[in-house]
Amino acid sequence: MKERIKYLARSLGFSGCGFASTTELTSERTSLMEWLASGFHANMNYMENHFEKRLNPSLLVEGSKTVISLTFPYFPDKIQDSSTFQIAKYAYGEDYHDVLKDKLRILLEQIDIEFGPVSGRVFTDSAPILERPLAVRSGLGWIGRNSLLITKESGSFVFIAEILCDLSIDPDTPFDNNFCGTCRACIDNCPTSAIIADGVIDSNRCLSYWTIEHKGEIPEEIQNLNRNRMYGCDICQDVCPWNRRAQKTTEPRFQPHPELLEFTNEDWKNLTENEYSRLFKKSAVKRAKFGGLRRNIDSLTSQL
Repeated sequence: MKERIKYLARSLGFSGCGFASTTELTSERTSLMEWLASGFHANMNYMENHFEKRLNPSLLVEGSKTVISLTFPYFPDKIQDSSTFQIAKYAYGEDYHDVLKDKLRILLEQIDIEFGPVSGRVFTDSAPILERPLAVRSGLGWIGRNSLLITKESGSFVFIAEILCDLSIDPDTPFDNNFCGTCRACIDNCPTSAIIADGVIDSNRCLSYWTIEHKGEIPEEIQNLNRNRMYGCDICQDVCPWNRRAQKTTEPRFQPHPELLEFTNEDWKNLTENEYSRLFKKSAVKRAKFGGLRRNIDSLTSQL
């Protein structure tokens, strides 16, 4: 059953597929409590909600026994010129929530046909679930110093997704190695020093937080440290040695809008709401809305 499900996942473009039980993530309880108590979630107050569900996947889906964790590479064929205002690569193409949920639903249907009846739900960054620890528990990779899941096959430019279902499937062996070694590239290159310890991010200093999640003006201190990040930040991934072998995506919907790669800083400075709507019609950039992206562009322009 496991090999067949892994085959079906690969046929849909997933690069990794592993299995774990839905039992509580006991070792993450203290670290999550300390992270929240330290205020490292900034103004993302939703991170405080559903604390027990974050630690115990079985509370998300009643009767679930197995977590099927999956990874999907998103590194595009072409990227922006480094001299222009940058958008995080995960947001180049269509919104990953939509793309991956389409694929997850197909996979769940296929599992139901072959091994059902199966009851389950699909997730990708869309519920109070600790995706990275579950991926580690499923044997897919390790959590790097930048707090991201790193896989030996694809680096860290991967989306993580899950199917929680009531099938009883033998768990895979958890990934118990950390191949970051003595490397500090992500820590040393973070312009705002947001990585304060191995695997610990202070969102109050993270450019991804300020350019996506934060509402209102960006503090001058952060503006002065922002090199050219217009939406999100890939710096800690770009410098990671494991991403020298980043697997390029096979999904056409994750490729950038053709005009995106042609935009210069002058084009971004003159971006209109109509252009924004056309460029990012199906993109995750919609999360910041036009006003948020306009704020970020104006912030970068003021530093030129």
